[in-house]
Formats: sequence, C-alpha cells, structure tokens
Amino acid sequence: MRHKSRSVAVFPGSFDPITNGHIDIVDRALKVFDEVIISILVNAEKKPLFSAEERLGLIRDAFRGEQRVRGDTFSGLLVDYAMRVGASVIIRGLRAISDFEYEFQMALMNRRLNPRIETVFLMAPEGFSYLSSRLVKEVFDLGGDVRGLVPPVVERRLREKRQSAAKRGRGRKD
Repeated sequence: MRHKSRSVAVFPGSFDPITNGHIDIVDRALKVFDEVIISILVNAEKKPLFSAEERLGLIRDAFRGEQRVRGDTFSGLLVDYAMRVGASVIIRGLRAISDFEYEFQMALMNRRLNPRIETVFLMAPEGFSYLSSRLVKEVFDLGGDVRGLVPPVVERRLREKRQSAAKRGRGRKD
C-alpha cells in the first residue's frame, strides 16, 4: 500500500504587487495541492516598487487565515529551490496565447534540469486574462482605479507609496 505524501506546489513570480489574478490561481491550485508556496524571485537587476519583504507582507495579508499558503523568496534555479522546499510541482498561470511560448520553453528547460519537478499550467479566468502587476502599477500611476484588480491591502499600500513619494517630492529643493 502506498502512502499519499503531502503535495506541495511552488508558484513563482515577482508579485510586484500580487493581483487578484494571482489570488485566483492560488485558490484554484489549493483544490489540487495540499500547500502552495508563493515564491518571490529576488532579482538584483530589477527595480521593484515593493521590496521583497513588503511583497511577502502583502502575500501574508492577502491569504490571512489560509494555513496552506505561505510566501517565500528565492534566487537561483527554480527547480533547485523547489527541491529544497519539498515541492514536486511548479504552478504557472497563463493569461493569453502570448504567455504560452515563453512558459512552454521554461517548463521544458525545468524538466531537463530536473525531471522530477512537473509544471502545471492554470488558465486565468477571462475576467483576469489581461491583468498583470506591471499593468496595475501603470494604471495606478496614471490615476486609474485598480479596485477589483488587487486585494484591498495592495490598493491601500499603493496609495501609501504614492503619498510617501509625493511628500518626498515636496520636501526636495531643486
């Protein structure tokens, strides 16, 4: 008789910030896996709006009370990280056909690097098929309404970032 081991999936990304599209993917992944680790890729080359610590806080707040979701950070190869945390699956969301080619290449490379790690694709619901963290930041920066696109905690933190930047801007002497 075979014991069913606990299934752990890694959902990697920048999550700068986490959106309702990401939340939907995690919620649906929890129907299949026992635990989902939302893993923030730390990339020194990028200049994120939110620090890794802030993004982890937003993830914790967005999933408060859900014991099967946790946030973490990693650098290096994703398959090595997945093995370290005991995950056998990488979750990737697909919004449109344009995502597929890149994600397919990454899945094949990850399989080559470690055939024990599977990649599972979850399609974004059509209501979020256009949604990305980059687009949320752009719309917000231009004064657009992002309610319904991000969790309320993210919307609040975006406003706080804007107010903080405005205060710093007023305090400068050019």
